[in-house]
Amino acid sequence: MKRINYLSLLCIVFSLFLSSSLYAQKRDFYELRTYHIENAAQEAMLDDYLSKAFIPAAHKQGIAKVGVFKPIESQPNAGKAVYLFLPFKSMDEYLALEGKLAKDQTYLTAGSAYINAAFDQPPYKRMETSIMQAMTGQPKFAESKLKNDKKERVYELRSYEAATERLYKQKVKMFNSGEMDIFSRLNCSPIFYAETIAGANMPNLMYMTTHENMEVRNEHWKQFGADPAWAGMKNLPEYQNTVSRNDTKLLYPTAYSDL
Repeated sequence: MKRINYLSLLCIVFSLFLSSSLYAQKRDFYELRTYHIENAAQEAMLDDYLSKAFIPAAHKQGIAKVGVFKPIESQPNAGKAVYLFLPFKSMDEYLALEGKLAKDQTYLTAGSAYINAAFDQPPYKRMETSIMQAMTGQPKFAESKLKNDKKERVYELRSYEAATERLYKQKVKMFNSGEMDIFSRLNCSPIFYAETIAGANMPNLMYMTTHENMEVRNEHWKQFGADPAWAGMKNLPEYQNTVSRNDTKLLYPTAYSDL
């Protein structure tokens, strides 16, 4: 009898573990790639590669939406960076992409100028990447609801760094427990909220909100600061000192960006 009870308990525990594992797998994984460029020629080569080779190939591999963003004119790195956002359903999908691209002859032909660029004429100065997993509060990325001209929009990419892993986890909890609800209520049309798994400046989380223009963006932040939910949350002891550095990038989506 005891053996039967033990086996039953074991089955229940295993089922719960399996259910929680399957739930965790439903969260998106993201790659945010930053190309640092030095001149207009590199920017043009990247635009040509991404729009004509990489994005069509990514679509073919089941990545329905690819985001490409550039700094707005007022940013210090305007004309010096291109940001590529890739959502994946799993880490296996992420790890398999490069191998699949290497076998795609259409991609290799369309992207030849970028892929086979000479050492003294590279398409970028340096490239860096961050691998992230979607927060539980928004387990899937979302398209912006904006309808205005892409060039006029302001997409705000923020990285919140923390002094320790514990404080970082508290900031993630803060987002999942109400902070992202405020952004949604204010119609900031967020694309993603994510925990960084690998990348620079860890421990850090990243997220992106979207706004029709700079005036609307500024008004959204004014409303955020005055929101009763934020007022009730920001002074809670558990959320003190959770952000040691805020790195904000103001971007706009390229004409060929899916997001």
